[in-house]
Amino acid sequence: MNLEFQDSVAVVVGGARGLGHAIASAFAAEGSKVAIVDRDPAVVEIAEQFGGLRCVGYAADVTDFAAIGGLADEIRQTFGRCDHVVFAAGIGSGQFGFPFWKVDPSTWERVLRVNLIGAAHVAHAFAPAMAEARSGTLLFIASVAGQIGSQTDPPYSASKAGLINFAQCAAKDLAPYGVRVNSLCPGMIQTALNRSVYDAWAARQPADSLPTYEEWAGEKVRTIVPLGRWQTPEDIAAMAVFLASEKARNVTGQTINVDGGYVMHW
Repeated sequence: MNLEFQDSVAVVVGGARGLGHAIASAFAAEGSKVAIVDRDPAVVEIAEQFGGLRCVGYAADVTDFAAIGGLADEIRQTFGRCDHVVFAAGIGSGQFGFPFWKVDPSTWERVLRVNLIGAAHVAHAFAPAMAEARSGTLLFIASVAGQIGSQTDPPYSASKAGLINFAQCAAKDLAPYGVRVNSLCPGMIQTALNRSVYDAWAARQPADSLPTYEEWAGEKVRTIVPLGRWQTPEDIAAMAVFLASEKARNVTGQTINVDGGYVMHW
């Protein structure tokens, strides 16, 4: 599908690996120039693998607003514009809930600072120029956990709920300028973050009755996902580039689930 990104510039925050990397790859495949932002210094070399000057990597931490603001200016100077921003950075607490007071309260601040405040930093850094240009899109990678109150990791779940709400606030503010904002919620995906949930759960189980990650996750997919299959990073990336395209020009303020039917609203 030609989504007409040939002259566009996309910024993918958290794009060094996982979902962010898949999204950056999808934009590049559609012809967009791509700026990949990640706290991992290897992001510079990772971006070089995309080839030429069409993809540049920048190392920055989303919790540092001064760094993100300066980076936004640098990206605009390098590429001359910025059309699409995807916030795909995110962390879990590394602990397992059930009940929530089993999670160390000190973990909440770090999760919220990355997943929610980090997203606000990125929006503050990039949205004003988009508003001035009266064009652009913002996409926040949230989670179905932000809609159902997932007990497996309460800090993560709460941060994603806040992210969905912030996307709606930003969508209302930016709509008069022709800038669209949405949140995209993945379901069950085999990522390092998904594996960390199992690891935290497994640490609290008797060793003699412990299923493998594959057994544990496979049973969960079969039980809670109507389509009965994993989602993939490529599934998320396909929706991300569609939402940035003109084919989705009337889609803003929405929470889009790519979850095999896990969460359904009526």
